[in-house]
Amino acid sequence: MTPASRTIWIDSDDPTVVVAIEQRLLPFEYVEVPIRTSSEMTQVIADMVVRGAGCIGVSAGYGMYLAALATAHMDVTTADESLRRAGAELEASRPTAVNLTWAVQRQLGAILGIEDGEERIAAAKALAETIADEDVAYCAAIGQHGLGIIEEIHERTGETVNIMTHCNAGWLAFVEHGTATAPMYAAHKRGIPIHVYVSETRPRNQGARLTAWELRQAGVPCTVIADNSAGHLLQHGKVDFVIVGSDRTTVSGDVANKIGTYMKAVVAKENGVPFYAALPSSTLDPLLHDGVAEIPIEERDGTEVTRATGYLNGEHVEPETAAPGSNAANFGFDVTPRRYVTGIISERGICEASEEAILGLYPEFADAK
Repeated sequence: MTPASRTIWIDSDDPTVVVAIEQRLLPFEYVEVPIRTSSEMTQVIADMVVRGAGCIGVSAGYGMYLAALATAHMDVTTADESLRRAGAELEASRPTAVNLTWAVQRQLGAILGIEDGEERIAAAKALAETIADEDVAYCAAIGQHGLGIIEEIHERTGETVNIMTHCNAGWLAFVEHGTATAPMYAAHKRGIPIHVYVSETRPRNQGARLTAWELRQAGVPCTVIADNSAGHLLQHGKVDFVIVGSDRTTVSGDVANKIGTYMKAVVAKENGVPFYAALPSSTLDPLLHDGVAEIPIEERDGTEVTRATGYLNGEHVEPETAAPGSNAANFGFDVTPRRYVTGIISERGICEASEEAILGLYPEFADAK
């Protein structure tokens, strides 16, 4: 089966079904999963069939469309109650990525109170598609803004630009393009020589499994490294800049991203290497100012740490990697304080990681309560 150009979409043959790429099986097996109800979408998000901030948000938008389908013959009061319940379930599926709540609340704001069932469904479908299309456009714009960073380094050095990234902030984490990877794809398309160090990203190995697969599919040279190798490469001048995605960024510039990001940012600053976070406005949280204190950090099942996932003789396997009976802590994310962030790359441009600069790009967030 040829991989789809998007990570999630409405089935063209049956518009009551949403289809998503089963990301847990990549890169060893490509499978498309049909999703028929908002409860199924909630489980798909919770189980990380789909993952990544943007993709989670878009999936939630489609989940609310599926919820609307179930209200076709309900009166408006009953329908509104059903939609609110579905929205609450979706919002509870994963706590850190703010895109999820953003998409659910945007849908509820648009479809609550619509009396006609068909009109309600049509509105939810249209908005879900709009959210997906916006994600594509925003990531493309991030790519063009970030391209300038790569161009400047190449023009200054005349050599291959070495980039480090963490986890997967590629098109699999969004709908197309991705955030951290978008400038890489833009530079590669422009003919600028780049090379990407991809940290494996334990415990689920999204870097080794997903980012490396994406970059290889696009023909971008890359090298997978153990997470613990990052400091060595930064210390020895092997990296021109680090770029990561984000699952939630405060209006003051604190960046929550996959666990291990904070360590890379601190070591990058210690060694004078620029560190950027690439994210669309849907990832900005205008209500939070202290990311370390306020951003909820998801804790997942410890078996993700004590077992590895891999592929052996055509079968998916999960061998034990820790001493039997060991307890394991499994924090999904960490927060990088703004002082370690060189800049934020969004669809509106690049700014420093400060409230003043972010509100300069997004003045509409100034009145958020």
